[in-house]
Amino acid sequence: MKTVKALKCFKLFLCILTIISVMLMAWHAIFPSHAVLEHIDWLYFYNHEPIYKQTFLFTLRERLKCKDNPFLVILVSSSPSGVKARQAIRITWGSQKSWWGKQVLIFFLLGKGTEQEEATALTLEDESILYGDIIQQDFLDSYNNLTLKTIMAFRWVTEFCSSAQYVMKSDEDVFINMGNLVKFLLNTNASENFMSGYPLIENYPHRGFHKKTYISYDEYPFKVYPPYWSGLGYILDVRLARRVYEMMSHVKPFKFEDVYVGICLGILGVEFLVPEDAELFFLYRIKFDICRYKHLIAVHGISPQEMIMYWQTITRESTSLPCH
Repeated sequence: MKTVKALKCFKLFLCILTIISVMLMAWHAIFPSHAVLEHIDWLYFYNHEPIYKQTFLFTLRERLKCKDNPFLVILVSSSPSGVKARQAIRITWGSQKSWWGKQVLIFFLLGKGTEQEEATALTLEDESILYGDIIQQDFLDSYNNLTLKTIMAFRWVTEFCSSAQYVMKSDEDVFINMGNLVKFLLNTNASENFMSGYPLIENYPHRGFHKKTYISYDEYPFKVYPPYWSGLGYILDVRLARRVYEMMSHVKPFKFEDVYVGICLGILGVEFLVPEDAELFFLYRIKFDICRYKHLIAVHGISPQEMIMYWQTITRESTSLPCH
């Protein structure tokens, strides 16, 4: 009887302790121990010396593909295990290499996989030999290293493909309407500061308990993030990409790759211009509608199976019906 009573008391004690811990964590998240900086100064992140220059080695780099001065290079962030996603892109929107008379190249960005990931039937070296579209460095491929992958993208463009006119960074679960993308760029006033995509303005850092999006005040002391383009797919002039890469050597890698690029752009003083058409880039997946997909440029959250199905539907002759 005493044992049962003691057990109940212990459970009650643990319950009270848990509640107190949660309350303290919530208090710390909402009311930090030090003041949040209201006035944003992007030079806070800037170091005069280029001490953050990355020295990871390229294990696969496909450096000869850009000799013909492509109009657009698309660099797709992928995972070592994402073979199905890469193959879906290769046979759908990435299958055609010329649009409106302009050459487009597509490459996949990867870090080093775990031993289990690298023990697959088709290795990255095999893919590179078969398709010639793999860019890889020797850092560990993980969510926390997405910023390293983005730095790799900017470095690769700067060192091996600076003759291109535009570069786009995207993700493996993004469906891209290539015809619309190239047409959009052809109708754009060429500028060395040009950049476009899905805009995120007045976006607040997450101080709560969701580990994936949480950022501490030590890592980011300001109240809001800089204006930045979502990592689902942003496009920029290669001249600007080179300047951003140079700036990356002076800015410590930040947890979120798209915000990190936004910080670099803020230090460079690049003006943030929002696209006039809000129906071109979609951060979240949207229900498939043939007319909507024929109009958009990029939509996020698409599986390999959906990508193939949507592409087949859009390109089928019977779908050449007018869209209003």
